[in-house]
Amino acid sequence: MHFGQTNTLVKLPKLILLICLLTGITFVISCKNSGSQTQVLSFKTPEQGQGYGLGEDVKVQLDVPADEKISNISYLLDGKVVGTKNDATALTIKTDSLSLGYKLITAIVDNGSKKDTATINIVLKSAVKPTQFSYKVINTFPHDTSSYTQGLEYHNGRLLESSGEYGFSTLKWVNLQTGKASPKIELDKKFFGEGSTLIGDKIILLTWKEDVGFIYDAKTLKQVGTFPYQNSREGWGLAFDGKRIVKSDGTNRIWFLNKDTYKEENYIDVYDNNGQVDQLNELEVVDGKIYANIYQTDKIAVIDPKSGSVLSYIDLTGILPAKDRFPNTDVLNGIAWDAAGKRLFVTGKKFSKLFQIQLVPAVPASKQD
Repeated sequence: MHFGQTNTLVKLPKLILLICLLTGITFVISCKNSGSQTQVLSFKTPEQGQGYGLGEDVKVQLDVPADEKISNISYLLDGKVVGTKNDATALTIKTDSLSLGYKLITAIVDNGSKKDTATINIVLKSAVKPTQFSYKVINTFPHDTSSYTQGLEYHNGRLLESSGEYGFSTLKWVNLQTGKASPKIELDKKFFGEGSTLIGDKIILLTWKEDVGFIYDAKTLKQVGTFPYQNSREGWGLAFDGKRIVKSDGTNRIWFLNKDTYKEENYIDVYDNNGQVDQLNELEVVDGKIYANIYQTDKIAVIDPKSGSVLSYIDLTGILPAKDRFPNTDVLNGIAWDAAGKRLFVTGKKFSKLFQIQLVPAVPASKQD
């Protein structure tokens, strides 16, 4: 954006002119004292929205007029200073220790009499090409075809399962061998049940759009409390890593909550080498990694909880045979891990079966007959 003559500037709102004159600080337009032209402070590199792999260096350089006097340039990444320069030469930002997602780069240029500011966004994607896994069914167990599965965990021979849909949401303990539930409770019809997880002698359960989580006694399933959401958009999946509660909200963001206060403390954004991975749903922590169903697909993403990088994809296409499907059978959802027995279980919404599976490397299409 350029403004030609000085009389054009006179037409600007007096408040903007006053701010420029008093502070010399702008975010888009630099109020120059020399000459009648107005300059726009901009970046020579990177480009707006440019993507980088995690660990890749980011070269940052401003497009500064040759006659512009510079005393100091401070560069900030998401509000934290990452370097300074006393000229317009490039600065290199290291990304190997950063989290994934959008990052705001800010440059503050001080020429001794005023300060001009420019901002730009970049995107950090995973630098890892996910390994691909298929599966082998080891065992099959019965599953309630009325259960719109939202949460699934294995504990001492039983499954903790929560289900959704308004008017049909439940929380229950299920016998693995028989598929029978006891005890079992039903949620009020105004709540859509979502993910659940066991923490000590308590169970916590999410609701979808109601912005509230429920706390239950693990043995009796008697409700003993509630907690509000903070910044997370909705309630989807839930797990516990032994120290923190892990929560998804239907986006590519995974939240970490305090296990005692249920408050959101931090988060990771999930990306693979192509971009962000959205609609993360039911969660399970398996050997320190986060397993997440990707809603409306037959895939599970295996996620690094530190960086948010997708390390692997598990393709469960065809796991429920056509003969075992019914008109109400819905999508894959539900992951449970038997840490002691090293058994991995999966199911789906209103599936007639629950499966114990073993992961096997996927055969590349080029090697298939």
